[in-house]
Amino acid sequence: MAKGLFMVVSAPSGTGKSSICDGLTKACPGIKFSVSHTSRAPRPGEQDGKDYYFVSKKEFQQKIKAGEFIEWVENYSQYYGSSRKEVENVLHSGKDVLFDIEPRGAKKIKETLKGGIYVFILPPSKDELLNRLRKRGHETEDVIQKRFKQAESEIKEISWYDYVIINKDLKMAIRQLIAIYIAEKCRRKRLSKEIKQFNDNF
Repeated sequence: MAKGLFMVVSAPSGTGKSSICDGLTKACPGIKFSVSHTSRAPRPGEQDGKDYYFVSKKEFQQKIKAGEFIEWVENYSQYYGSSRKEVENVLHSGKDVLFDIEPRGAKKIKETLKGGIYVFILPPSKDELLNRLRKRGHETEDVIQKRFKQAESEIKEISWYDYVIINKDLKMAIRQLIAIYIAEKCRRKRLSKEIKQFNDNF
């Protein structure tokens, strides 16, 4: 079976990336969300195996040494990474994979895996981004300012992404991500087998 495609979505914290990705997977069940490993503690409502695989720092470091991650980063003294085996198994089965990761991890995937669709999500403005970070309500102002400063650095990476979505309206942003996914599924090169079968039976 032909390999599945993979889509990498990145955005600064507070942009609405997770909600947009969730909208895509609900509308298009053919794409599987890549559940990352992390050493941080679960936040209220998060489930192990669904939102993240929660492991200790020691266990995460052991997995790094064993080469188990296709990408990993350290962020705010916590580790985040994507399982190489899990991703490769899904892709080789012909199914599609959605990554919800920051630019450093996205760049590592681009260096490791050929192909892929890279999408960057922007907030309407920097002021709106700061407002959204503050509305989340579970972080101190010091952490919020660190995230805001990191966002400025991450946005500079936008030049090597394939698509950009400006999240002015959540429903519209979800529709735009769905449109990108559907359009990529219709690329001629992805349908070469089906086209050959059609021509053979013409």
